[in-house]
Amino acid sequence: MKKVSYEKLDELDYRARESYKALRTNIQFLGDDIQTIAFTSATPNEGKSTVSFELAKTFCEDSKRVLYIDADIRKSVLLNRHGVDTEVSGLSHYLSGQKELKDIIYETNIENMHTIFTGQVAPNPTELLGNARFSALLAHGKEEYDYVIIDCPPLGSVIDAAIVAKQCDGAVIVIASNTVSYKIVQKVKQQLEKADCRILGTIMNKVEVAGKGYYGKYYGRYYGNYYGEYGNDEQGEKAGNTKE
Repeated sequence: MKKVSYEKLDELDYRARESYKALRTNIQFLGDDIQTIAFTSATPNEGKSTVSFELAKTFCEDSKRVLYIDADIRKSVLLNRHGVDTEVSGLSHYLSGQKELKDIIYETNIENMHTIFTGQVAPNPTELLGNARFSALLAHGKEEYDYVIIDCPPLGSVIDAAIVAKQCDGAVIVIASNTVSYKIVQKVKQQLEKADCRILGTIMNKVEVAGKGYYGKYYGRYYGNYYGEYGNDEQGEKAGNTKE
């Protein structure tokens, strides 16, 4: 298996690390049948790529084998953001029949993480993501890995994420605080429901943590600005969810 290195990796503070650990725990509470998870958002720049990548890293730190798939064939940021300067084959090459699965899965310098990059920009990503080869990829991922984390394009912009999510065990919507309207997020939710996808929950991103006095000071410091809701209210209580 070929290997690549992520030369640029974010150093998270304590608050952010604890937030991702909480999200990891919440997902694990959903059960062993949740392995393939699609991440999307309503609009660009809400942080879904960062959230999905950092969450994948957190699973790896827990000794889980993770396959991270960059499925944003239209506009990927993964290679540039993390300083990968190696020429790679990717998802579009495989889905179009140019490469086999073994040719596009890369071992990384993050222990327990393998990655599939997007490959070349394709003129027909919707059709590619809906074909049988993508289903075969997910089936392989479920056999070989504990989790398959898939970074999808914003569902408010293109339909790709719904096509991917339909084939996954569940989907997560990343929402940037004070960025998008409730109405737009509801449209994204409805689109996933039309795809008959189980919505695992939402992650509120880019939340400013502030508080007054002793309690606010320390609670804000040690709990991150990512808040995840998974499942219904009963499931959230069982998972120990708390909202700042």
